[in-house]
Amino acid sequence: LPTPHLPGWPTALVVLGHAAPLALWAKGNPELLTASLSSRVTITGARAATGYGVQVTREFAWQLAASPRILVSGGAYGIDAAAHRAALATGGQTLAVMVGGLDRLYPSGNRELLARVGDLGLLASEMPPGSAPTKWRFLARNRILGALSGATVVVEAGYRSSSLNVAARATQLGRPVGAVPGPVTSAASSGTHRLLREGIASLITDATDVTALLDSP
Repeated sequence: LPTPHLPGWPTALVVLGHAAPLALWAKGNPELLTASLSSRVTITGARAATGYGVQVTREFAWQLAASPRILVSGGAYGIDAAAHRAALATGGQTLAVMVGGLDRLYPSGNRELLARVGDLGLLASEMPPGSAPTKWRFLARNRILGALSGATVVVEAGYRSSSLNVAARATQLGRPVGAVPGPVTSAASSGTHRLLREGIASLITDATDVTALLDSP
C-alpha cells in the first residue's frame, strides 16, 4: 500500500499535484510503479475493437515489451485487454490500473486475464478493497493512466470514446500522446483521426514511433 512521501510511491504521479491519489493498493511487482517514467507506456482504445485494432495492438505491445517497456492499460475489453495479453504472452511486463477495488476486478469477463496480470505484472488502484466501479471513478482513473507513463498511445477509439479522455489528461499533464490511423470508413478509428486532426496526437505507425515519443526530451 504505497502512499505519497514513502518508498514505493511512483514519482510520476507528482505531476498530478493536489489531484494525486492519497494511496495506491497494489498486487504484484511493485517495481513497475517506481521504474523510470520513460519505461512505461499507456496503450488504450476502443472496447469494441476491430480485428485491425487488436492486431496492431498486439504487434506494438510485443515489440515494446521486448524493448523492454512496461505496458500500462486499464484492463478493459478490446484494446486494453489485447495490450495486457500480448505483454504476458511475450514474457514482458504489464500494469493494469483498476477502476474499483482489487477484490472486484472489472470487467468480470477479464477476471482471469487480470488475475494473471496481478501474478506476473501489477494491478493497482486508488480505490480500497470493496469499492465498486462507478462512472466518476472511470474518469478519475484516466488521470492516473495519463500520468503514470512517459507517453500514451490510442490505437482505436470512437468519436466520443473514453480513451480520448485519457489522451486529454495526458496532454494536460505535458505527456506526449500518439494515435494510430485506421480506415477512413471505420467508426472505430474516428476518435484517433480526431486526435490527429486536432493536433493533440502524433502519428503512430509502428513501435519505433512509440519509442520516439517515450524518449523525446
